[in-house]
Amino acid sequence: MKQSSQTFRVPHSCAGISTRMSGKQTVGWAFAFALSLGLALVAGCKQLPPPMPLNQLNAQQMRGYYVFQQTCRQCHSDRVSQPLNGPSLRGVFKKQYLPSGAPANDDRVLSTVINGYGIMPSMGRSLSQQDADDVLAYLHTL
Repeated sequence: MKQSSQTFRVPHSCAGISTRMSGKQTVGWAFAFALSLGLALVAGCKQLPPPMPLNQLNAQQMRGYYVFQQTCRQCHSDRVSQPLNGPSLRGVFKKQYLPSGAPANDDRVLSTVINGYGIMPSMGRSLSQQDADDVLAYLHTL
């Protein structure tokens, strides 16, 4: 393969000078830049671990799963990341913050479930304390 002797003029706008680079050097720098940009993007994307398999849930978590399916599923997905009418709850406790910006902890999640937030209705009258605790236990498995 014949090497091109063509050179490219690469301006350095900050210094007001220019440098001559061969085509091979330019391709090398472009590859290095693209690789470092790709690595930076991948490093910034955190992939959630999969939810606990249903056959590994304990009794309370399983009750929470059934309560979730009856009362929450119409607005929230649980085992996938795609949102429905409300945000997906997959990995809700694996993140630092809730979609509202509140810390992702038991108190804030339970308060949101019981009292509602924004367009989410209050579920306090339709859930017993045991149901709420069971759903919370289930959410920890996502």
